[in-house]
Amino acid sequence: MKVLLVGEGAREHAIASAICRSPQGPRLYAAMRSMNPGIRELCLRSGGDVALGDSMDPEFISKAADRFSVDFVFIGPEEPLFRGAANAVEDMGIPCIGARREAAEIEMSKAFMRRLMWRHKIPGRLRFQAFRSIEDAIAYIEEYAESVAIKPARQAGGKGVKVIADFQAYLSKEKGHVKAEHAKAIEAKYMKGYADIEDRILIEERVEGPEYTIQMFTDGDSVAPFPLVQDNKNAYDMDIGPETGGMGSISGNGMLLPFITREEYDASVDIVRRCVKAIESELGVKYKGVISGQMMLTPIWGPTIIEFYSRFGDPEGVNVLPLLRTDMVEIMEAIASAKLHKVKMEFEEAATVVKCFAPKGYPERRDLAAGHPVRIDAEAIRAMGCEVFYGSVDLAQDGGLITGGSRICEIFAKGEEIPEISDRIERCSPLIYCLDGWGVFHRSDIGSAALLSRRIEQSNLIRDVYKYRMGKGLIGMDIDWIPGKGKIVHSVW
Repeated sequence: MKVLLVGEGAREHAIASAICRSPQGPRLYAAMRSMNPGIRELCLRSGGDVALGDSMDPEFISKAADRFSVDFVFIGPEEPLFRGAANAVEDMGIPCIGARREAAEIEMSKAFMRRLMWRHKIPGRLRFQAFRSIEDAIAYIEEYAESVAIKPARQAGGKGVKVIADFQAYLSKEKGHVKAEHAKAIEAKYMKGYADIEDRILIEERVEGPEYTIQMFTDGDSVAPFPLVQDNKNAYDMDIGPETGGMGSISGNGMLLPFITREEYDASVDIVRRCVKAIESELGVKYKGVISGQMMLTPIWGPTIIEFYSRFGDPEGVNVLPLLRTDMVEIMEAIASAKLHKVKMEFEEAATVVKCFAPKGYPERRDLAAGHPVRIDAEAIRAMGCEVFYGSVDLAQDGGLITGGSRICEIFAKGEEIPEISDRIERCSPLIYCLDGWGVFHRSDIGSAALLSRRIEQSNLIRDVYKYRMGKGLIGMDIDWIPGKGKIVHSVW
């Protein structure tokens, strides 16, 4: 069995490790933009090889698959899926673990995802408006004073989202200005260069609550879910600073998080499963690969979809892939043959913490964060009971590592209690540094007792509200009280 892995980040390093743990002894090959040292080592150790080139380009991926005569292709990141890489390799007769271009629309276009959920009346949907011009978006913002989330309508690497609470009438003008300016920034900065969807700006109702991610394999008919993970997007401790691709994440001991119940887990799985079937019913395409729901526990619905991923999250995938006991090759074969329901998914029962280490400048000045020689003492990190998954680094000819501008690496650890695991990773932080003195930062609070307690307290409060609404038959409805008109119930927007 020969498998080609597409991608060069920490997520792909974790996928590569899971593939190489298969008792079937697969040979691993990789198509990468930069030389991830961890993936390279696994490829060479298994008897495989590496092709360097544009890992987002379907033609490069197809040529690598042909060159290595592989039996399977596993695509890690989202952009190759958006560009039709799965279509290209499947048209060559090679099974692909990765959604076809049509199905990957559920991540690429946030407006498509919202419309799909409303058309099929899938729970956990939010009210929204999508705009194809900045002028129309600003006109809407000026007309309606509401608390909203303003986003790029396309997946843009997790960037460009701004949530604005608009409760104080005396600040409505100022808040309106902030909304309009951010809409302009989305068009000029975050949507620049994307011409593959017509919608440009998405405005959604603002919701609050703890976020979590449910990741799963699917063959289009059934789903095989992983344990829940909770990611932390903000750059700095206590959820402040700009949003990033993720600065670290936690998973509980078992399938649940400490602040999410089994009932909420099952509801989250059902939402994603129904969206998989809705894609097939609308597009005539079976979704084969990985699909992940970025969820939030909200007062309106309980489990609510914020967005979808057509792949494992990064870092969320790094939390759970090392726990996978089921043979990855067996899973891949089952997805290709539409027999995923016959595979029993088994995981090691352990809590996990992942912390991402990034060069200063990330996420907003990646040009400043790139090009620094970096030292990662992987041997000492392993001696502390942790594991390194290499991210945005390139292996230089002299054997050293150079930063690529994004997260350098992700440190994974597992154990019984999340705070203890977090402390263990903290002791590894001096072992990751730039040799030229450039700063490296991470979030020390991820997995801490204080942050975990905050998530639990917030979840309990939200749960009381949505359970009350459920008992009153108000789940999924938004209620306003307007002077002179009384109660207004919104079920659509």
